[in-house]
Amino acid sequence: MPEAPEQPAMMAIRQRRTVPSSGNMKVVLLTLAFLIVAGTLLYTHELVVELQQKEKEVADLYARALEYLASADDTQADYSFVLDEIIRAIDFPIIQTDAQREPLQPYASNIKNIPLDTSLPLEAQRRYLLRQIAELAEKNTPIAVTVQDTIVLNYILYGESPLITRLRLLPYIEFGVVAVFIFIGYLSFSYIKRSEQSNIWVGMARETAHQLGTPISSMMGWIELLKHQLHDRNHGVHETIRDMENDLQRLQKIAGRFSKIGSKPDVKDENLNEVIEHVIRYFERRIPQSGKRVQLTLQHTEPVFAQINSELFEWVIENLIKNALDAIDGPEGAITITLAQRGKTIMIDVADTGRGIQPEHRKDIFRPGYSTRSRGWGLGLSLAKRIVESYHNGKLTLKETRLGEGTTFRIRLKA
Repeated sequence: MPEAPEQPAMMAIRQRRTVPSSGNMKVVLLTLAFLIVAGTLLYTHELVVELQQKEKEVADLYARALEYLASADDTQADYSFVLDEIIRAIDFPIIQTDAQREPLQPYASNIKNIPLDTSLPLEAQRRYLLRQIAELAEKNTPIAVTVQDTIVLNYILYGESPLITRLRLLPYIEFGVVAVFIFIGYLSFSYIKRSEQSNIWVGMARETAHQLGTPISSMMGWIELLKHQLHDRNHGVHETIRDMENDLQRLQKIAGRFSKIGSKPDVKDENLNEVIEHVIRYFERRIPQSGKRVQLTLQHTEPVFAQINSELFEWVIENLIKNALDAIDGPEGAITITLAQRGKTIMIDVADTGRGIQPEHRKDIFRPGYSTRSRGWGLGLSLAKRIVESYHNGKLTLKETRLGEGTTFRIRLKA
């Protein structure tokens, strides 16, 4: 939907309002990321503790089996297949030592998941295994293999499985992924913000020139007309002067509107019927100049009053009407403004018979800088929405739109 003029001020409003909200969004993102990382660390820690306990149970089972074999007689001693099954299931480093924590010979048959070069001299193998025993003892408390609960025959030293090692790394990997995600999100958010602010400033500069250009051009035309009228002693001088006064008042109104943006404007009880009718009269004199025959009407049953700033609110109605005019592609059309009050709610509907809004564009029509027109700068609807919602505590929404049939915008105010 095309945007209307007199939108520049939107930039000032937008910049005042979006900076705090942007900061809040960053705080929310950082808090959410912290909660994700903390939750992941806690959950992974619990998994690691459980797996460690399982490994300890397996190692303890191995030790208890050795105790049983040591205390069993020869007729019960054929339990090697049980130990083989236990050892086959072990996927973490394990070493069996004697009571003095010396590795048992043959070394290769008393270790599991520990690389050992058996071609080395036995003393070299022993020194290597002693270093491994010291490292394993730091990770987990050795399990004693005892007989009669007093005599220590062996010690079982064990480490961590590859799964636990990977799980320990998982939180840091996830933290890195989340950090990259947040960094990319921050860069994207900052880029969007800078781009939006750039669009707003460009739009304000163009809009200022556009708003001032129309009455200035009129004034130059009136001056030329006055010259001819004075030369011809034409009695239409007074009418020309009256029109010049109207354009000067228009310039004064534009300056007043811009001066109110960025500060809280004064509001007072106003007759909405009169405010809207004033805008309609302004357009009725200018619509024929566009080459279109558009019927502009106000439908209401009785006077409706609301607390508004008339200058800014006229700006809102003007923007909606100009958008509606741009949406009417044909030579003829209609724009109907319906004013009604229901209890403490005032509703103003601005409906046109234009081309309607594409479904994929509906979510973007109030975004600053968005425009479907090549010559538009995308501030009209955004400005109107900001004035209604920030300065009048109301709501401006897209009520309905149908392709080829028209669009209706609704303003809600408190009576």
